[in-house]
Amino acid sequence: MKKRTMSLLTIAILNFAYAQKDSINQKSIEEVVITGQYIPQSINKSIYKVDVISAEQIKNMAVTNVAEVLNQNLNILITPNPSSGDSNASIMGLSGDYTKVLIDNIPVVSDQGMGNIFDLTKINVNNIERIEVVKGAMGVEYGNNAMAGVINIITKKDYKKKVNIHASLQEETVGKNYDWYKKGNGRHIQSLNLGYRISDNWTLTADLNHNDFQGYQGSKKGYKHFDETVNGERGYEWQPKDLLIANAALRYSKNNTTLFYKANFLSEEINYYNPTTKILPFGGGEKTYTAGDRDYFTTRWVHQLNIVTKLGSRINYNGDFSYQIQERQLQNKLYDVPNRFVRSKDEKETFYKSEVLYSRGMFSNFLDSDKVNFQIGYELDRTNGFANSSTFENNIGDNDRNISRSVFNYANFLSVEWNPLKWLSFRPGARLALSDKFDQQYNYSLTTRFLTSSNSNIRTIFGTANRFPKYEELYTWVVDNNHDIRGNENLKPETGYSAGVFWDYATATSSNWKMIIGLSGMYMDVKDRIESVIISNIPLKYTYLNIDNYKSILLGASLTARKDNFSFNAGISTLGISQNLNTGNVTSKDDFNYYMEVNAAANYTIPATNTLFALYYKYTGKRKIYSLETKNAGDPGRFVLGDIGDFNMLNFTVSQPFFNNHFELAFGIKNIFDVTTIRNTAMGGEGHNAPAGTQNLFYGRSYFARVNYNF
Repeated sequence: MKKRTMSLLTIAILNFAYAQKDSINQKSIEEVVITGQYIPQSINKSIYKVDVISAEQIKNMAVTNVAEVLNQNLNILITPNPSSGDSNASIMGLSGDYTKVLIDNIPVVSDQGMGNIFDLTKINVNNIERIEVVKGAMGVEYGNNAMAGVINIITKKDYKKKVNIHASLQEETVGKNYDWYKKGNGRHIQSLNLGYRISDNWTLTADLNHNDFQGYQGSKKGYKHFDETVNGERGYEWQPKDLLIANAALRYSKNNTTLFYKANFLSEEINYYNPTTKILPFGGGEKTYTAGDRDYFTTRWVHQLNIVTKLGSRINYNGDFSYQIQERQLQNKLYDVPNRFVRSKDEKETFYKSEVLYSRGMFSNFLDSDKVNFQIGYELDRTNGFANSSTFENNIGDNDRNISRSVFNYANFLSVEWNPLKWLSFRPGARLALSDKFDQQYNYSLTTRFLTSSNSNIRTIFGTANRFPKYEELYTWVVDNNHDIRGNENLKPETGYSAGVFWDYATATSSNWKMIIGLSGMYMDVKDRIESVIISNIPLKYTYLNIDNYKSILLGASLTARKDNFSFNAGISTLGISQNLNTGNVTSKDDFNYYMEVNAAANYTIPATNTLFALYYKYTGKRKIYSLETKNAGDPGRFVLGDIGDFNMLNFTVSQPFFNNHFELAFGIKNIFDVTTIRNTAMGGEGHNAPAGTQNLFYGRSYFARVNYNF
């Protein structure tokens, strides 16, 4: 019903057709970024290396969520979970635990943290102005968990015209499956964006996005499937997921003051259909077959207030305040498979709940000087968390240990930007973080920027960061006749640092080609990594300890070229990873294992018709990772080097605007090489519905059609 209602609404309005230009190569020298800046700064003058993905590029990709956008970026690997539908970003080989995800500079609450382990499929792309990515440790500026980098998603806040109505309808196949009406086929996306300029000072915006993913069967045969002789074929490899996101915002701007308030609401439902059926006997020899299905429900509210103003005539103040609450519930159902109805349904049960108060404030521009500026800031958050026993191993055995905890963190940070010469800038910084749960943490940074010529610069970056233990590592409690897995409340934060060098050179040829060449290198070192450790083989017992170390080396190069209506950009990188894994009984080797990534994008617009052709490609090379191999319960095991196979991703889009860019049709193909699973001998099936030795990655080639309208 949601799908049909939203579809009728969207068909009545349709969505905006932006001017047909390639965004990544339309970067003006004055393009503004905010991540890591004292005030909004042109990307060319930013002391940090900031990668920007604009709204134009996002539209040309025809993506449905932020995970799909970032999957095109080098050294960002999106890790999907087919069971939950969640996707996290891994930067430089480190998982989502080590990446800080911000929306308008605010870390958003997730099940196990603030801004980390964040599901990128839960972000609507239709109201994004741009995405800014900074790789490397950003502990001074963004604190806890900003070890691998920061992803800052900037939403649209202001419109030039009095009334703006943007709407869209996008229909996609899921693999080969698609049907408009029947449950179980395709992806159906509808969105509506509204903007109203009340006056020169006041702007009101709102948006609504509905993403209805009807699941991917793969080797399964859907929730209706029943075979009395063969068990385990029912259900989906990728579970059905229905997501609704709504935003409303009010912005005031006058003179030196800007106020921005936004309320965000999210509702998500995931349906898990158990592939295994069981006999339910009746009297007189009658029987039926039932499956224990489960629905997951997530609701999230985020309230945010941003204040940008001047204190007195000089001092800049930028303050963020946020109240966030997220609750995840589950509901067990007993489904009669052959008769296709729900026999019984439990009450909904909360298994995760987080409530957060957050604030961050920065003061800068204290001195009347073009050579020296400094910034002082504070950051605080108070998180109340709840997890019931079903969070850990589905409530097995006698576990009945619901956990409620509160954590308060506070930090002060300081940095100084010094420009002794026109071609040279320095910015040292430091942060002190205090917590009622963990020992105080210190982080430091030093960034420099050299202008080697009018069109060339070099940036060097050094920074440290820490990662606080997450809820699962602290409070897991699964103890029964078959399991003994315990969290460790005495864990200490992980610590690490990164150092990088970035060189960019822009030039233009006599034949009107405009090009940007980039080279980069980065080193990262993380110590006291938290891992699940075997502390006893007989009986088998696990806990979490600070015992592992991690190092990575990244080398990369990029090229952007544009001439007239054609643009092209490409990149190549090599990432080496060294992990010192330890089970408590055996230790792995710590040699570096390298793999390569390549990406490319080409866009061409036919001048006479404004028809845009866009092609996006990414290659991820074979990776080697150590994993533990054991023969039996008493065997301490050994670490062996496993392979994760390489794969190629290729997407193609063609779009055609009509009626002075008010109306647009777009068609395309995603995952042209039809990638579904890849070889993975470093892990087993691990509950992802893939056989041991393989890993589910995507759901195959899909086709899409999109209709856009702008009023």
